[in-house]
Amino acid sequence: MSAPTIAITGATGFVGQVLVRRAVTEGWQVRALARAPQRPIDGVVWVQGSLETPDALLELAQGSDAIIHVAGVVNAADRAGFEAGNVTGTLAVIEAARKAGVERFIHVSSLAAREPQLSDYGWSKAKAETIVAASGLDWTMIRPTGVYGPGDTEMRDMFRMAKRGFVLLPPAGRVSLVEVSDLARLLLAVIPVSEARAQIYEADDGREGGWSHQEFGNAIGSAVGKSVSTFHTPRALLQLAARLDRLVRGKGAKLTADRVSYLCHPDWTVDPAKRPPPEIWQPAIKTQEGLKATAAAYRAAGWLN
Repeated sequence: MSAPTIAITGATGFVGQVLVRRAVTEGWQVRALARAPQRPIDGVVWVQGSLETPDALLELAQGSDAIIHVAGVVNAADRAGFEAGNVTGTLAVIEAARKAGVERFIHVSSLAAREPQLSDYGWSKAKAETIVAASGLDWTMIRPTGVYGPGDTEMRDMFRMAKRGFVLLPPAGRVSLVEVSDLARLLLAVIPVSEARAQIYEADDGREGGWSHQEFGNAIGSAVGKSVSTFHTPRALLQLAARLDRLVRGKGAKLTADRVSYLCHPDWTVDPAKRPPPEIWQPAIKTQEGLKATAAAYRAAGWLN
Protein backbone atom coordinates (compact mmCIF):
# COMPACT_ATOMS: atom_id res chain seq x y z
CA MET A 1 0.00 0.00 0.00
CA SER A 2 1.48 3.34 -1.05
CA ALA A 3 2.01 6.11 1.46
CA PRO A 4 -0.56 8.94 1.49
CA THR A 5 0.33 12.05 -0.49
CA ILE A 6 0.02 15.67 0.50
CA ALA A 7 0.41 18.75 -1.66
CA ILE A 8 2.08 21.78 -0.08
CA THR A 9 2.07 25.37 -1.32
CA GLY A 10 4.69 27.76 0.00
CA ALA A 11 7.07 24.82 0.26
CA THR A 12 10.23 26.92 -0.03
CA GLY A 13 9.26 29.46 2.63
CA PHE A 14 10.17 29.41 6.31
CA VAL A 15 7.20 27.31 7.45
CA GLY A 16 7.01 25.33 4.22
CA GLN A 17 10.57 24.05 4.35
CA VAL A 18 10.11 22.75 7.89
CA LEU A 19 6.75 21.24 6.97
CA VAL A 20 8.19 19.39 3.96
CA ARG A 21 10.98 17.87 6.06
CA ARG A 22 8.56 16.88 8.81
CA ALA A 23 6.12 15.32 6.36
CA VAL A 24 8.83 13.17 4.80
CA THR A 25 10.00 12.10 8.25
CA GLU A 26 6.45 11.04 9.12
CA GLY A 27 6.21 8.94 5.97
CA TRP A 28 4.11 11.16 3.72
CA GLN A 29 4.73 11.43 0.01
CA VAL A 30 5.00 15.13 -0.76
CA ARG A 31 4.15 17.20 -3.81
CA ALA A 32 5.63 20.65 -3.27
CA LEU A 33 5.11 23.89 -5.18
CA ALA A 34 8.17 26.04 -5.93
CA ARG A 35 8.80 28.94 -8.29
CA ALA A 36 12.32 27.81 -9.16
CA PRO A 37 13.96 24.39 -9.57
CA GLN A 38 14.89 22.77 -6.23
CA ARG A 39 17.45 20.20 -5.16
CA PRO A 40 16.07 16.64 -5.09
CA ILE A 41 14.71 15.34 -1.77
CA ASP A 42 13.68 11.71 -1.29
CA GLY A 43 9.93 11.50 -0.99
CA VAL A 44 9.32 14.92 -2.58
CA VAL A 45 8.07 15.70 -6.07
CA TRP A 46 8.72 19.34 -6.92
CA VAL A 47 6.14 21.09 -9.07
CA GLN A 48 7.45 24.30 -10.62
CA GLY A 49 4.99 27.16 -10.55
CA SER A 50 3.19 29.62 -8.30
CA LEU A 51 -0.27 30.60 -7.13
CA GLU A 52 -0.60 32.51 -10.41
CA THR A 53 -0.15 29.41 -12.60
CA PRO A 54 -3.34 27.29 -12.65
CA ASP A 55 -1.74 24.45 -14.61
CA ALA A 56 0.96 24.06 -11.98
CA LEU A 57 -1.60 24.12 -9.18
CA LEU A 58 -3.62 21.42 -10.90
CA GLU A 59 -0.47 19.33 -11.36
CA LEU A 60 0.32 19.85 -7.68
CA ALA A 61 -3.12 18.73 -6.55
CA GLN A 62 -3.54 15.70 -8.80
CA GLY A 63 -2.96 12.44 -6.97
CA SER A 64 -2.89 14.10 -3.56
CA ASP A 65 -4.93 13.02 -0.56
CA ALA A 66 -4.81 16.47 1.06
CA ILE A 67 -3.56 19.97 0.39
CA ILE A 68 -1.84 22.18 2.95
CA HIS A 69 -2.01 25.76 1.75
CA VAL A 70 0.88 27.59 3.39
CA ALA A 71 1.75 30.15 0.71
CA GLY A 72 0.74 33.74 1.31
CA VAL A 73 1.86 37.35 1.41
CA VAL A 74 2.94 38.99 4.68
CA ASN A 75 4.35 42.17 3.12
CA ALA A 76 2.80 44.11 0.25
CA ALA A 77 2.78 47.70 -0.94
CA ASP A 78 -1.00 48.02 -0.80
CA ARG A 79 -4.30 46.18 -0.33
CA ALA A 80 -4.23 44.94 -3.91
CA GLY A 81 -0.95 43.15 -3.24
CA PHE A 82 -2.37 41.38 -0.20
CA GLU A 83 -5.53 40.51 -2.09
CA ALA A 84 -3.59 38.98 -4.96
CA GLY A 85 -1.44 36.81 -2.71
CA ASN A 86 -3.83 35.85 0.05
CA VAL A 87 -7.31 36.01 -1.47
CA THR A 88 -6.94 35.32 -5.19
CA GLY A 89 -4.14 32.86 -4.46
CA THR A 90 -6.27 30.91 -1.98
CA LEU A 91 -9.15 30.78 -4.42
CA ALA A 92 -6.80 29.43 -7.11
CA VAL A 93 -5.64 26.60 -4.84
CA ILE A 94 -9.25 25.75 -3.96
CA GLU A 95 -10.16 25.59 -7.65
CA ALA A 96 -7.23 23.25 -8.29
CA ALA A 97 -8.36 21.04 -5.40
CA ARG A 98 -11.86 20.84 -6.82
CA LYS A 99 -10.66 19.97 -10.31
CA ALA A 100 -8.32 17.29 -8.96
CA GLY A 101 -10.96 15.83 -6.65
CA VAL A 102 -9.01 16.59 -3.46
CA GLU A 103 -11.40 17.10 -0.57
CA ARG A 104 -9.13 17.58 2.48
CA PHE A 105 -7.84 21.15 2.69
CA ILE A 106 -5.68 22.59 5.48
CA HIS A 107 -5.45 26.36 5.34
CA VAL A 108 -2.77 28.36 7.14
CA SER A 109 -4.33 31.63 8.21
CA SER A 110 -3.28 34.13 10.89
CA LEU A 111 -4.51 35.64 14.13
CA ALA A 112 -4.69 38.85 12.11
CA ALA A 113 -7.88 37.49 10.54
CA ARG A 114 -9.64 38.17 13.86
CA GLU A 115 -9.10 41.92 13.41
CA PRO A 116 -9.59 42.63 9.70
CA GLN A 117 -10.14 46.33 10.30
CA LEU A 118 -6.62 46.85 11.61
CA SER A 119 -4.58 46.10 8.51
CA ASP A 120 -4.81 45.15 4.85
CA TYR A 121 -2.98 41.97 5.78
CA GLY A 122 -5.61 41.03 8.35
CA TRP A 123 -8.39 41.96 5.93
CA SER A 124 -6.94 39.68 3.27
CA LYS A 125 -6.52 36.75 5.67
CA ALA A 126 -10.10 37.15 6.92
CA LYS A 127 -11.39 37.22 3.36
CA ALA A 128 -9.40 34.09 2.54
CA GLU A 129 -10.93 32.34 5.55
CA THR A 130 -14.41 33.23 4.27
CA ILE A 131 -13.58 31.71 0.89
CA VAL A 132 -12.23 28.52 2.47
CA ALA A 133 -15.28 28.14 4.72
CA ALA A 134 -17.59 28.48 1.69
CA SER A 135 -15.52 26.21 -0.56
CA GLY A 136 -17.41 22.98 0.06
CA LEU A 137 -14.10 21.27 0.79
CA ASP A 138 -13.30 19.30 3.92
CA TRP A 139 -11.36 22.11 5.57
CA THR A 140 -9.47 22.93 8.73
CA MET A 141 -7.95 26.35 9.33
CA ILE A 142 -4.91 26.99 11.52
CA ARG A 143 -4.22 30.48 12.83
CA PRO A 144 -0.59 30.54 13.97
CA THR A 145 0.58 33.11 16.46
CA GLY A 146 4.07 34.61 16.18
CA VAL A 147 6.02 31.85 14.43
CA TYR A 148 9.74 31.68 15.14
CA GLY A 149 12.58 29.22 14.76
CA PRO A 150 15.84 28.55 12.92
CA GLY A 151 15.69 30.03 9.44
CA ASP A 152 13.14 32.73 10.27
CA THR A 153 14.00 36.16 8.91
CA GLU A 154 11.04 38.10 10.30
CA MET A 155 12.32 38.15 13.92
CA ARG A 156 16.01 38.13 13.06
CA ASP A 157 16.41 41.88 13.61
CA MET A 158 15.16 41.54 17.19
CA PHE A 159 17.89 38.98 17.90
CA ARG A 160 20.47 41.28 16.33
CA MET A 161 19.34 44.14 18.55
CA ALA A 162 19.45 41.91 21.62
CA LYS A 163 23.04 40.98 20.86
CA ARG A 164 23.82 44.70 21.09
CA GLY A 165 22.11 44.97 24.46
CA PHE A 166 18.72 46.46 23.62
CA VAL A 167 15.41 45.51 22.03
CA LEU A 168 12.95 47.96 20.49
CA LEU A 169 9.38 46.80 21.03
CA PRO A 170 5.92 47.86 19.89
CA PRO A 171 3.69 49.70 22.36
CA ALA A 172 2.75 47.66 25.43
CA GLY A 173 0.77 44.55 24.62
CA ARG A 174 0.81 40.76 24.67
CA VAL A 175 1.60 38.11 22.07
CA SER A 176 1.45 34.33 21.80
CA LEU A 177 4.24 32.37 20.11
CA VAL A 178 4.75 28.99 18.49
CA GLU A 179 7.94 27.30 17.31
CA VAL A 180 7.90 26.40 13.63
CA SER A 181 8.40 22.65 14.03
CA ASP A 182 5.51 22.51 16.49
CA LEU A 183 3.36 24.28 13.91
CA ALA A 184 4.44 21.79 11.23
CA ARG A 185 3.42 18.90 13.48
CA LEU A 186 -0.03 20.43 13.94
CA LEU A 187 -0.59 20.95 10.21
CA LEU A 188 0.05 17.26 9.64
CA ALA A 189 -1.74 16.03 12.74
CA VAL A 190 -5.13 17.48 11.79
CA ILE A 191 -5.29 15.87 8.34
CA PRO A 192 -6.79 12.49 9.33
CA VAL A 193 -8.84 13.69 12.31
CA SER A 194 -12.57 13.94 11.66
CA GLU A 195 -13.10 16.14 14.72
CA ALA A 196 -10.81 18.75 13.16
CA ARG A 197 -13.03 19.25 10.16
CA ALA A 198 -14.69 22.66 9.80
CA GLN A 199 -12.66 23.92 12.77
CA ILE A 200 -10.47 26.98 13.23
CA TYR A 201 -7.57 26.35 15.61
CA GLU A 202 -5.23 28.92 17.13
CA ALA A 203 -1.82 27.44 17.86
CA ASP A 204 0.64 28.60 20.49
CA ASP A 205 3.23 27.40 23.00
CA GLY A 206 0.62 26.76 25.70
CA ARG A 207 1.67 29.69 27.91
CA GLU A 208 -1.48 31.05 29.48
CA GLY A 209 -1.95 34.70 28.66
CA GLY A 210 0.94 34.67 26.24
CA TRP A 211 3.95 36.93 26.65
CA SER A 212 4.04 40.64 27.31
CA HIS A 213 6.15 42.44 24.74
CA GLN A 214 8.69 43.21 27.46
CA GLU A 215 8.83 39.57 28.57
CA PHE A 216 9.41 38.53 24.98
CA GLY A 217 12.19 41.09 24.53
CA ASN A 218 13.90 39.86 27.70
CA ALA A 219 13.51 36.24 26.55
CA ILE A 220 15.29 37.05 23.29
CA GLY A 221 18.05 38.72 25.29
CA SER A 222 18.43 35.60 27.39
CA ALA A 223 18.54 33.49 24.23
CA VAL A 224 21.55 35.42 22.93
CA GLY A 225 23.17 35.56 26.37
CA LYS A 226 22.59 39.24 27.04
CA SER A 227 20.85 41.27 29.70
CA VAL A 228 18.95 43.71 27.51
CA SER A 229 17.24 47.04 27.90
CA THR A 230 13.78 47.05 26.35
CA PHE A 231 12.05 50.11 24.95
CA HIS A 232 8.43 50.43 23.86
CA THR A 233 8.31 52.43 20.64
CA PRO A 234 5.43 54.91 20.31
CA ARG A 235 3.11 54.39 17.38
CA ALA A 236 4.05 57.76 15.85
CA LEU A 237 7.73 56.79 15.85
CA LEU A 238 6.94 53.42 14.27
CA GLN A 239 4.98 55.20 11.55
CA LEU A 240 7.96 57.47 10.88
CA ALA A 241 10.27 54.44 10.77
CA ALA A 242 7.93 52.77 8.29
CA ARG A 243 8.14 55.77 5.97
CA LEU A 244 11.92 55.74 6.21
CA ASP A 245 12.08 51.99 5.56
CA ARG A 246 9.94 52.49 2.46
CA LEU A 247 12.27 55.22 1.23
CA VAL A 248 15.36 53.07 1.80
CA ARG A 249 14.14 49.60 0.79
CA GLY A 250 11.18 50.43 -1.44
CA LYS A 251 8.94 47.44 -2.03
CA GLY A 252 11.33 45.35 0.07
CA ALA A 253 10.54 47.33 3.22
CA LYS A 254 9.73 45.11 6.19
CA LEU A 255 8.27 47.78 8.46
CA THR A 256 5.30 49.08 6.51
CA ALA A 257 2.44 51.34 7.59
CA ASP A 258 0.20 48.28 7.39
CA ARG A 259 2.46 46.32 9.70
CA VAL A 260 2.61 49.20 12.17
CA SER A 261 -1.18 49.00 12.52
CA TYR A 262 -0.87 45.28 13.16
CA LEU A 263 2.01 45.60 15.64
CA CYS A 264 0.29 48.26 17.71
CA HIS A 265 -2.71 46.09 18.52
CA PRO A 266 -2.42 45.24 22.25
CA ASP A 267 -3.58 41.61 22.19
CA TRP A 268 -2.27 38.96 19.81
CA THR A 269 -2.77 36.06 22.20
CA VAL A 270 -4.74 32.93 21.36
CA ASP A 271 -8.30 32.32 22.41
CA PRO A 272 -7.89 29.34 24.78
CA ALA A 273 -11.20 27.92 23.53
CA LYS A 274 -9.70 27.71 20.03
CA ARG A 275 -6.58 25.77 20.96
CA PRO A 276 -6.43 22.34 19.29
CA PRO A 277 -7.71 19.56 21.55
CA PRO A 278 -4.76 18.01 23.40
CA GLU A 279 -5.54 14.57 21.99
CA ILE A 280 -4.83 16.00 18.51
CA TRP A 281 -1.79 18.16 19.28
CA GLN A 282 0.15 19.77 22.07
CA PRO A 283 3.21 22.04 21.79
CA ALA A 284 6.44 20.19 22.53
CA ILE A 285 8.96 23.03 22.53
CA LYS A 286 9.16 25.48 25.40
CA THR A 287 9.62 28.96 24.02
CA GLN A 288 12.74 29.83 25.98
CA GLU A 289 14.43 26.66 24.71
CA GLY A 290 13.19 27.34 21.18
CA LEU A 291 14.53 30.89 21.24
CA LYS A 292 17.95 29.65 22.37
CA ALA A 293 18.01 27.11 19.52
CA THR A 294 17.00 29.86 17.11
CA ALA A 295 19.78 32.14 18.35
CA ALA A 296 22.29 29.29 17.99
CA ALA A 297 21.16 28.69 14.41
CA TYR A 298 21.42 32.40 13.60
CA ARG A 299 24.90 32.49 15.07
CA ALA A 300 25.99 29.44 13.07
CA ALA A 301 24.69 31.02 9.88
CA GLY A 302 26.41 34.33 10.60
CA TRP A 303 23.08 36.11 10.92
CA LEU A 304 23.84 37.85 14.22
CA ASN A 305 26.75 39.85 12.86
